[in-house]
Amino acid sequence: MNKTIIALTVSAAVMSISQAALADEGKLTAGTGFNYSSGDYGTSTTTKIRSVPFDLGYETGAWTFKLSVPYVDISGPSNVIPGVGRVKNSNLNLRGGGVSVGLGGSGTSSSQTSGTARGMGDVVASASYNLYNNAAAQFGVDLAGKIKFGTADKDKGLGTGENDYGAEVDIYKTLDSVTLFGGVGYTKMGTSQYIQLKNVFNATAGASLKLSEVSSVGVAFDYRERASDTSFPRREATAFYSYRYAKAWKTQVYVLKGFSDGSPNWGAGASIAYSF
Repeated sequence: MNKTIIALTVSAAVMSISQAALADEGKLTAGTGFNYSSGDYGTSTTTKIRSVPFDLGYETGAWTFKLSVPYVDISGPSNVIPGVGRVKNSNLNLRGGGVSVGLGGSGTSSSQTSGTARGMGDVVASASYNLYNNAAAQFGVDLAGKIKFGTADKDKGLGTGENDYGAEVDIYKTLDSVTLFGGVGYTKMGTSQYIQLKNVFNATAGASLKLSEVSSVGVAFDYRERASDTSFPRREATAFYSYRYAKAWKTQVYVLKGFSDGSPNWGAGASIAYSF
């Protein structure tokens, strides 16, 4: 699951969390969706990534727990890894049956260095705590931790095969119908014998506008340091619309625009969730 989708989930809920996170006890949410992105990531070939996440969330008191299990379909160069970008990959068992060459890898030339692969992606588990909440000032601070388990098949190029560990602090302030939000985080990236990665800092900033009691729109800007010597920093903007109906149902759509080779050129997606 990439950073933009995670930030988008936070930004869509940020207007109501100061009251709901503390008022709702034992609320379980289940959801799914579809995400699509396309970009060259600094290579000469376009990489297309499609994913269908299956999400579970549980809120109790000031705590929120989330689990996401995605199914991923990717086509493109074998040295582009979802959630990371272009890497130097010395694994000889690669997407498309080729070996990674050029700036993104090492090895000898192959008749096929691109291909298509699909399967289970990296499972992501997170927990966040409402560290500070001032209802009168409509200001709050959340502290979150996340583990990305390396469950995606590294031989298919669906992931690195290693775990990542991250922590983030998010703040939000509501002014009438507008909520401003931002956050900073740090991720310890898992390194393997095939892919060497660096630990990275990330930052998010944005705003959401409450259109009615059931709908909102907003925009989020994400930045992340490059995760390897051959990848690029991630810079992207996401615009979203969220709508809640029948009290228990919530839908969301978004479009994404990347501004660096560390991000896709563009992306889009939709999600639906039901709260029990």
